[in-house]
Amino acid sequence: MDLLKAVADRALRLVLLLAAVATASFFLMVNSPVDPVDAYVGADVAALGPEQRAQIAERWGFGDPALERFGAWLSNILQGDLGWSLTFNQNVSEVIGERFLTSLALMAAAWLLSGVIGFGLGVLAGVRRGGVTDRVVTWWAYTLASAPTFWVGLLLLYVFAVSLGWAPLCCAVPIGVLAEDVTLLDRLGHLVLPAVTLSIVGVAPVVLHTRQAVIEAMESDYAAFARAQGESTLGLVVHRVLRNAAAPALLLQFGSLGELFGGSVLAEEVFSYPGLGAATTDAALGQDVPLLLGIALFTTVFVFVGNTIGDVVHAKVDPRVTRVTRKRQAV
Repeated sequence: MDLLKAVADRALRLVLLLAAVATASFFLMVNSPVDPVDAYVGADVAALGPEQRAQIAERWGFGDPALERFGAWLSNILQGDLGWSLTFNQNVSEVIGERFLTSLALMAAAWLLSGVIGFGLGVLAGVRRGGVTDRVVTWWAYTLASAPTFWVGLLLLYVFAVSLGWAPLCCAVPIGVLAEDVTLLDRLGHLVLPAVTLSIVGVAPVVLHTRQAVIEAMESDYAAFARAQGESTLGLVVHRVLRNAAAPALLLQFGSLGELFGGSVLAEEVFSYPGLGAATTDAALGQDVPLLLGIALFTTVFVFVGNTIGDVVHAKVDPRVTRVTRKRQAV
């Protein structure tokens, strides 16, 4: 019963969240100062006559009342139809599916790198609290926390692609090479710089939170008791501290999926990486309302699922979370 209740509660929260995101996103889009006809036509808008403008507006429903457009769009959504992308001239669901697969490799690599490196450095800084290692790692983390993704990407691109020539300048695959001729090594080579950019920016919160968790664990009563029993620092860290520090780090990692997606938008623009982030930018510049709304809903589900997985993993790693939750529900 507890499991069914928890699943039902999560499902209800997701439905309410999607409804709120859909409503807010739609009315933000339709009230944008950008003329949708101008955005749709692009550079040839100067040659557009009044009759042609009216035909385009009628074809895509730009002139319909906002509530009527929202009702039609919502009705299609409930039938599983996300609409038609004006930018890519195909179904929104197809655009999201194709572009997300490309972005998934980038975000997964960056997510793993930032988690592993951030956790390792956070543990090292916490154990060496007050020392040179702690100061260097903490300074580095605070510096990265304030560094814009766009700036970090441009810096890495200039150093490793332009100056040193160690990495490709752009794209997810080599330019001019047929899809069937692209190797896994080619894809990995084009993935490295964007993934490193995202992971560098995302590593700072993990480092700082892990460091604080390690410091608290090292100063706890059970740590003092273990030292009194002759436990070495290494043994204390391996057997007692890592588990306590891993719980908040995992929760933070799964909770950062929204920031990860936001960072991928900038990183993909810098490296011309054809993922969902780049599609979001193209849709925004082209006032492609169906695609923007579809991406907003998809991102909402993506982040919500990530947060839910983070809660479950956190509870598994740290059983105290489950006990506190049950006490609150009982009260």
